[in-house]
Amino acid sequence: MMLKRIIKYILHLVLIGLVAFLYGFSNTRNSEKIINKIDVQFESDGPYFLTQSMVNKLLIQNNERLQKQAKSVIDLYMLEQKVLGNPYIEKVSLFISIDGTLNSLIKQRQPIARILTGNSSYYIDSQALKVPVSQNYSARVPLITKVDNQSDLRKLMVLLKKISNDDFLNKEITGIHLQANNEYIMTVRSGNYRVEFGKLDQIDNKIKKLKAFYSKVFLDSTIHNYKTINVKYRNQVVGVKE
Repeated sequence: MMLKRIIKYILHLVLIGLVAFLYGFSNTRNSEKIINKIDVQFESDGPYFLTQSMVNKLLIQNNERLQKQAKSVIDLYMLEQKVLGNPYIEKVSLFISIDGTLNSLIKQRQPIARILTGNSSYYIDSQALKVPVSQNYSARVPLITKVDNQSDLRKLMVLLKKISNDDFLNKEITGIHLQANNEYIMTVRSGNYRVEFGKLDQIDNKIKKLKAFYSKVFLDSTIHNYKTINVKYRNQVVGVKE
């Protein structure tokens, strides 16, 4: 009886040792596997500031010998931080699959407006971070003029986010201009009229009034009779016809 227990104990130790050996052997072989391919995927369908080949080049530029290197010597965190240095990239996730493929999942910054200052311009995203203009992609967002400082831009962000999150307004509003009296006017896609929005107060109420007015004039097709639509007065919309 005692002998059986001893044999069973020894077999148990041998089995544990064998499993540990195979696990260590597998890990060693896996860590020694070289990177033979880079696969780039984007988190959403747009924007398209960067292409897959551009991200591929970005990864290789940060480590010229990335391919053909063993998995164990690649610092994925450091590589991610370098990729995040690109102004078009908001988030990146890198991982290496068993077959030696370096997989990269990229989320590009989503512009919500384009700021025009003098002879130059740039986009901003929902965090008010600057995104350079790209030759690869032109975002269909409102063009902002005469907003020349960060203080005015921070105040305007509330309105810009609401426009960006509203399917109708996101397509309709083409421009926002800050006047000398600190009131805003908007240009639109559906006609040559303009929307006098006023100061950045009661934003939700003004948007609600504007959309209610739109629903009426679009329904009876009279929208093109107007040259201005004024929503800055409390509880009313003033439409001035041509």
